Amino acid sequence: MALTESFYPNISSPLLAESDTALLDVLTSPRWQGVQKFSRRDAALDPLLLAVAASAGTHTTRNHYHHDFFPGAQADAVARGKRASENTNKPQERKRMSYVSKQGPRRLRLQPTISLQPAIASQVISLAGPSPISSIEVKCMARTRIPTPYGPVFLHLYHNNRDNKEHLAIVVDSAQYSDDSSVLAPPIRSSSLDAVWNDDETDMDRIIRGAYVGKLSATSQHPSRPSLHQPSPTASIPSPLVRIHSECFTGETVGSMRCDCGEQLDEAIRLISEPISLPSNASPNSRTIPGRGAVIYLKQEGRGIGLLSKIRAYNLQDLGHDTVTANLMLGHQADERGYEIAVAILRDLGLGSELGEGVRLLTNNPDKVQALEKEGLRVVERVQMVPRSWRHRSHSQADAGEADLGKTAGVTMIGGEAVRGEDLDKYLRTKILRMGHMLPLYLAGGQAES
Repeated sequence: MALTESFYPNISSPLLAESDTALLDVLTSPRWQGVQKFSRRDAALDPLLLAVAASAGTHTTRNHYHHDFFPGAQADAVARGKRASENTNKPQERKRMSYVSKQGPRRLRLQPTISLQPAIASQVISLAGPSPISSIEVKCMARTRIPTPYGPVFLHLYHNNRDNKEHLAIVVDSAQYSDDSSVLAPPIRSSSLDAVWNDDETDMDRIIRGAYVGKLSATSQHPSRPSLHQPSPTASIPSPLVRIHSECFTGETVGSMRCDCGEQLDEAIRLISEPISLPSNASPNSRTIPGRGAVIYLKQEGRGIGLLSKIRAYNLQDLGHDTVTANLMLGHQADERGYEIAVAILRDLGLGSELGEGVRLLTNNPDKVQALEKEGLRVVERVQMVPRSWRHRSHSQADAGEADLGKTAGVTMIGGEAVRGEDLDKYLRTKILRMGHMLPLYLAGGQAES
């Protein structure tokens, strides 16, 4: 009754039935007051609850109960079978099994783990605080020739130690067809691809992954060799043209005219593939050389917010918001892209470093130029990318210019056509007015917002 009065200090005892207080005393009593015919089960309940709780974690299942949390259960089962086989009537004392945990101390289990796989990124989680970010390492896993309407390009696929995405490099460089060292411009080759990966690799292993020189065929198979020194650039040869391009499924694959991403990718490869004019003192035998450069294709859809958020942002744009406001309303930044991996890929190709060639960057985005230079990329020139529809839009030749567009093939769904429309103009004006892109707004044809 003392326990009952402590639970209900303001209620007089006549209000509680005698059976209720008896039941409460039974349930809360530390020891059973009557005759105990069976052993209490609450002693074995603690390890069982621990096992169930641990099974809810990501690393432990209910099958760990016998092995890790209560190993005595299996041992007791073996002992019972042994006693049954002895066929004796003597009462035997049952050995009480104690709870044994095989887990390590908590301080050891909470230490961060580091993956030893070099080609696959691993995220290191530290409970004590943020861990220092390791330097970016990239490795070209494969390379192959891709014929395009603008000529052949070499597609390089990269792995890195920062994320699990497969970023690409589209290299335009006809010098890769030749093993002749007398060419005016040095070849744009991946040092990690041409490196020796292991002592057991064969020439065919190197050729299959793309480490070859010349044009690969059934009769021409020449594996490349690791370059001991980086070829020095020639001062009279213009720097290669480079575009850092972010993936855009809607613009490149579906042909969406909400943006000019598909047009920009096609235009970048077209501009890089154009012949390069040489100064008069560069070569007495030739006034031009084939176009050379690269497009670094990063898997960061929707300025880094992903395709799901990008689709939702499109719905917000249909409600009247621009592309920047839509991102902010979804909890994202206006631009969440990063360019550390792109710079590492360019360095692997021998471009943009202090010892290698500088690059001429195809972009209208000043923030991109600043971010790349902050990562150590040597940008010698920024080359403007004017939208095709804006470039052909003028009072005198609007009709003729528009009629001439869309006649040539290209590398994306848009191809050689010009993206046009009210959605595109609104998108481009937002990039100019709110993101500082360096484009002449007057080319919008008088549709610019004041």
